[in-house]
Formats: sequence, C-alpha cells, structure tokens
Amino acid sequence: MTGTDETFTLIPAHQLDILRPMKVSVVQAVAITTVDRPNLIVDGAIDYSLQGAPRGMASHLIQWANQQAAPILSLDVPSGTDTATGTVYEPAIRARATMTLALPKEGLRAPGVEARVGEGYLADISVPPGLYAEATLALEVGNLFAESEIFRLR
Repeated sequence: MTGTDETFTLIPAHQLDILRPMKVSVVQAVAITTVDRPNLIVDGAIDYSLQGAPRGMASHLIQWANQQAAPILSLDVPSGTDTATGTVYEPAIRARATMTLALPKEGLRAPGVEARVGEGYLADISVPPGLYAEATLALEVGNLFAESEIFRLR
C-alpha cells in the first residue's frame, strides 16, 4: 500500500479492514523490496485515471512487480496501460491475469495489449443493470452475471 492506514479514504479503508482478519500480508510501498518471494502480486497501483507514463512510486512498484517470479493479477487493467486507448506506457505491468470490473475496458482489446493483460476475466461489482442503460452509456447488457460473478473473456 502506498500510504498509512490513516491516509485511506472510506472505501479503501473498509477494504483494508476486511483484509486484516484474513492475515493477508500488507506492506508499505516504500518497504516493498523487503518482501522475500511473494506468492501472488495483486496489481492496483494505477487505476483508470492514468495520464501518461507511470512516475514515482507507481513506476517503482511496477518495475519491482515485473521482476518477481510470482504471478501478477491486475485489477481492472494492468498498471501502465490506458483503459480507453490500449496505449502501453513504460513501465507497465505484465500480468498473468487481469480481472476487469463491471464491463470490459475498450483499451484491453487494442492490438498488442493481450501480452500485458494475460488471461482476461470480468467480475461483478454489483452495478445495477439499469445503470448501464442510462443515457451516458446507453447499453443493453441484460444480466451479465446471471450464471456467475466472474467469467473468462475470450
């Protein structure tokens, strides 16, 4: 994590509170190089707000993660990849799998991005189906998650 517990806003703080009783090891980003052989790396260094190449701590975390033997699971999009255009900046995560949330992101379908995405999955985050139909999206998606909360994208 990139901050102390006190710096998290309400939702990330709540998610951290869920992790603590599970005995999941959570390490400050500045101490990441002290982690000896992680079993899994969950990438969420940069979300859909990426603007240009990763810098600072995000860049450092991406480079560190890519050097590990552990598989990387990216949440929503591999950090360093633009969700809208599919532009892959340097550095960018090389994920074994990416679990995109609610709807597949357009940028994940761009040529050459599949090498960064790995296996693609779509996960339900409880977006009400009616929200997709609103004017800004105007999508008819039905009940995407009627059979499962997660499914593989092809």
